[in-house]
Amino acid sequence: MNRLFASTLSALALAGVAGCMTPPPSLDTSLSHSTEKDAFVVALMPPESPPKINQIHTWQIKVSSAAGAPVRQAKIAVDGGMPQHGHGLPTRPQVSRELGDGTYLLEGMKFSMPGWWEIKLAIAAPEGTDKVTFNTIVSPTGALR
Repeated sequence: MNRLFASTLSALALAGVAGCMTPPPSLDTSLSHSTEKDAFVVALMPPESPPKINQIHTWQIKVSSAAGAPVRQAKIAVDGGMPQHGHGLPTRPQVSRELGDGTYLLEGMKFSMPGWWEIKLAIAAPEGTDKVTFNTIVSPTGALR
């Protein structure tokens, strides 16, 4: 009886975890968004090679005004994590420098497991402040969707 009970609990726990890892079917995974208050349009550019699980990688962020002009001298804070697992990013990625023409280098990104990740950016620039969230799905091989 104890063995049957333990097997049933294990099966239920596994089903709960598997269900938790399925992202919402209508999840927006586009790499360009207007910010919450429409102050900026932000494009998130992943590395050319798909990032592998548990490896550090570098991204780029392009920030434009709502009218399309490059935003210079922005300070960008990075946050995020896995909303279905309740934990943040495994590293503390930072925007290390401006590359020119409103493009910034984001270093120190890492995904510790496959699934749905959020990348949250808080932007402070001479034009104002605003926030944007990007959703990405990381496959077991590291490929992004």
